[in-house]
Amino acid sequence: MRFSEAADAFTTHLAQVRRLSPSTVRAYRSDLADLGRATGDIEIADIDLEALRDWLWQATQRGDARSTMARRAAAVRSFFSWAHDADMVALDPSLRLITPRRAKTLPVVASADGMRTLLEDQRAAASGGDPVALRDHALLELLYAAAIRVSELCGIDVDDLDLQRRTVRVLGKGAKERVVPFGAPAAEALGAFLTRGRPTLLARAEKATPALFLGARGARMGPRTAYTVVARVLGPIVGAEHVGPHALRHSAATHLLDGGADLRAVQEILGHASLGTTQIYTHVSAERLTASYRLAHPRA
Repeated sequence: MRFSEAADAFTTHLAQVRRLSPSTVRAYRSDLADLGRATGDIEIADIDLEALRDWLWQATQRGDARSTMARRAAAVRSFFSWAHDADMVALDPSLRLITPRRAKTLPVVASADGMRTLLEDQRAAASGGDPVALRDHALLELLYAAAIRVSELCGIDVDDLDLQRRTVRVLGKGAKERVVPFGAPAAEALGAFLTRGRPTLLARAEKATPALFLGARGARMGPRTAYTVVARVLGPIVGAEHVGPHALRHSAATHLLDGGADLRAVQEILGHASLGTTQIYTHVSAERLTASYRLAHPRA
């Protein structure tokens, strides 16, 4: 079987069987397509360890980041493991493939005071009743209060929201569903949007939609719109030009741990499969504690 045919079958498997997110499937498809171009789309059984090493070496010559290299290596390992299990190859050439580890970078986190100021400003902006301002206030409150991913936010339907119990049902990675709590300020902002903002936006739509958050034309809001909203208001707070909804998730997780929340409880809220993924926020909290200590302690 040609490599391109096997790659197509693999990405179909990722989407339909493993049910990975569209963005993850696109990333795998892009990486495998690049490998196919580098090897000349030969028979999958003819791709060996040297071919894989040469492919990654070409990427280093282009100046690809270590994170990109690590992602590409992960893509081919996953692909060849699947191909080996499917008896497409007798030996897995990726088993001995070594790549640089990702550089450990701490996530961008806003301060609690910064978030308080940001959300109060958005509340004031929404008080005039503009439907987009009401939507933006509600989505910012929910992103921060529930620490959800932007894909989860955009997938929320009105029926997923329980304002009385202050919970929202979201569909996370791997199509795993979870129910996440949020606080009174988010409930108030969501109630205002549902009452005064969403009906106005929905009236602009060509057809009705169950989506909670709507774009300016009344259709389900996409991730790009959420990125634009967050970047506009959060960038000045954290001093970063390129910042998106994930920074609110990072900030919420860090503030939960700063406030004494149990690590496993935070793991459940975030929907992390592994506790190790959640532990990055303990490092963020430790850094913030160290910075405060150095500023405040006379013997620091």
